[in-house]
Amino acid sequence: MDYIGHPYYVSGNAILHALGQHIPHGIHQDLHASHGVFVPGQFGRFPEEHSQSGVQPYLGSGLPDVESYDDLFLLRNPAHRWLLDSRPRDALNTHDIRPQSGHPALSHETIMGKPESARKQQQTTKWYINAYLHAGDPDTLPLGEDVLDGLQFGGKRNYGYGVTHLKDTQVVDLDDLDYSRLKDSDAFLVEVTTPFVLESEYPSAADQDVPWWWQESRRDLRERAEQILEQRVVYKLQTVDHGQVVTYEGDYPIETAKSGILRVGSHSKYGFGELRVKPVDPQPEQGTNTETNVETTEPSDR
Repeated sequence: MDYIGHPYYVSGNAILHALGQHIPHGIHQDLHASHGVFVPGQFGRFPEEHSQSGVQPYLGSGLPDVESYDDLFLLRNPAHRWLLDSRPRDALNTHDIRPQSGHPALSHETIMGKPESARKQQQTTKWYINAYLHAGDPDTLPLGEDVLDGLQFGGKRNYGYGVTHLKDTQVVDLDDLDYSRLKDSDAFLVEVTTPFVLESEYPSAADQDVPWWWQESRRDLRERAEQILEQRVVYKLQTVDHGQVVTYEGDYPIETAKSGILRVGSHSKYGFGELRVKPVDPQPEQGTNTETNVETTEPSDR
């Protein structure tokens, strides 16, 4: 059903609250949840850094095998760069907005018309939520599929909005992943995958500034005000906005990559502070003489 809530993602806090209604308190306290990223169930092509290659039908509707570190982030970027260029990317990258009970709601599906000459007159794209859990006690996971099916997120839940059904699950051991792309590189960038909390009104939450290797970029980072709900009380958060990239100046990229998956900083339990480490390809030396063959083509009608 349509979702009335945060337009960018389902917060990890919301996911934990939904799970708390179906599992014992002790297990619930041990869980940590990521933010849930909205993903369209559409045809896509695996990016170059992925361990798999080629085109896959309805790539966003399932969980492809995860063998390398980069595989984890295939469906975690809201830009959905894996979508085929032959598809209407701008339209499929954006939720359809429908008013529900006086509130703007994200539609659970996007219906697009097609030319009259097409075999089918419309195309329907279903939307999915990609999220993951980890726990202090490894025996806590995986949770039963019956626990994960039928969760509700967002507002107006008493009226049936925000209902989800479980589509796919997968267990990943971070120590078994291939980190060779990071091992083979000498320079790195860090992408803020979910907002990084700087300040919090939440009681007993230690204020934490950005890591030391961000200090040079600190004044250039875009910030965003967020909120977290606990026991019907809303607490304000000041965060580094997601989607930004900074230079990594540390000496332990693989260790940073693993901790970034599990998230760092205040309220990492609730999905904040997810980071991705990206290797930087070395730039060619300036002033070298090279020859380049340039092929000229006529403009296309595309």
